[in-house]
Amino acid sequence: MSVVNIFIGLILLALGRKLFWLFVGCIGFVAGYASVQQFGGGQSDLIVILIALFSGLAGALLAVFFQGVAIALAGFVAGGYTSMIITALIGLEGEQLPWVIYTIGGILGAVMLFLIFDWALILISSLSGASLIVQTVEFGKDMEALLFIVLVIIGIIFQTVLLRQDRRDENGN
Repeated sequence: MSVVNIFIGLILLALGRKLFWLFVGCIGFVAGYASVQQFGGGQSDLIVILIALFSGLAGALLAVFFQGVAIALAGFVAGGYTSMIITALIGLEGEQLPWVIYTIGGILGAVMLFLIFDWALILISSLSGASLIVQTVEFGKDMEALLFIVLVIIGIIFQTVLLRQDRRDENGN
């Protein structure tokens, strides 16, 4: 799964805002995979991948046909997932703490996507992409935290350039 995480992470870093449906599909795939791994009770790899693919496809279809619901759901899942990775990077852990952190991060992610869609999507997809990549490498906490920050910055810069190009093209300049 580490190669898949890196691939999905790179897609989210580069194209999370530009291809919203792909962002939601990737988040659905990762959430489906992680859920089955955690709660699935030792399912075969094929079943895990099929459920993750179904979750990703459902997310992408939701994004295409029900964008408002998809925005809230993707923001919640991405915000919650990213908050879990960040708290692990800084060493905060506890038995009940993960659900609280996930919920708070999820609510913040959903609200951000609704209020400032383009910029929030750039931030959340950059954070999610960086999280996926960093969780697959083993460099030690300090190097992983530095890599996370660098990847987030690269994702934000790259997607901001794409956003400005899109807006210039829309205005005919």
